[in-house]
Amino acid sequence: MIDFLAAALEGFTAMSIWEYIAVLLGIAYLVFVMQESLWAWPCAFFSTLIYTILFWNGALLMESALNVYYLLMAFYGYYCWRYGSSQHSEIAISSWSPKTHLWLILGTTSIALILGYVMDNYTHADFAYLDSLTSCFAVMTTYLVAKKILENWLYWVVIDAVSIYLFIEKGYYPTVILFSLYTGMAVWGYVTWRSEYRRDNVAT
Repeated sequence: MIDFLAAALEGFTAMSIWEYIAVLLGIAYLVFVMQESLWAWPCAFFSTLIYTILFWNGALLMESALNVYYLLMAFYGYYCWRYGSSQHSEIAISSWSPKTHLWLILGTTSIALILGYVMDNYTHADFAYLDSLTSCFAVMTTYLVAKKILENWLYWVVIDAVSIYLFIEKGYYPTVILFSLYTGMAVWGYVTWRSEYRRDNVAT
C-alpha cells in the first residue's frame, strides 16, 4: 500500500500543468452533468481538447482519435441538452427498458470483441479485449449522457471499475486514484438523476 501511494504521488508530481487542468475540467464536467448544467459540455470540450493534443504529442494516436469523437460529442451533447426535446427546449432525464439495454450491450460487446481480436492478433496491445470493451462502451455511454439516459451512470460505474484494474496492471497509479474518484461520482450521479427522474414522473 505504501509503495502504491508513493508511486501515485510520484506520478502526480510528474504531471504537467495541462494535465492538471484537463483533470480538473473532467471532474467539473461530471459535477455539472450531475446537476444537468449546460456548463458540463464546455468543460468536456476543453478537457478533451487538451487530452487530444497531449495524446497526439505522445504518439498515442488511437487515444487521440477517440478524443476527437469526444470533442464532437461535446457539441452534440450541448445541442441535445439545450434544444433536444420535441419542443426544442431542454430535454428531461429518461430511462430505457431492460430489453433496449440488453440489445445495446450485446451490440457493443460484439463490436468490442471484433476490435479486441484485431488488436490482439495484429498489434502489440496489452489487454486487447478489456481495452476494447472499455473503449467501445465509453463511446456508447457518452451518447447516452448526451441523450440524458438515466442508466448511463451504471455503465460508467462498470467502465471505470474495469479501467481501474487495467491501470493498476499498467502501473498508472495516479490514474487509478482519479478513476476511483470517477467511480464514486458515477454512483452519486446515478442516485441524483434517479431521484429527479422519479420526482418528475410522479409530478406528471
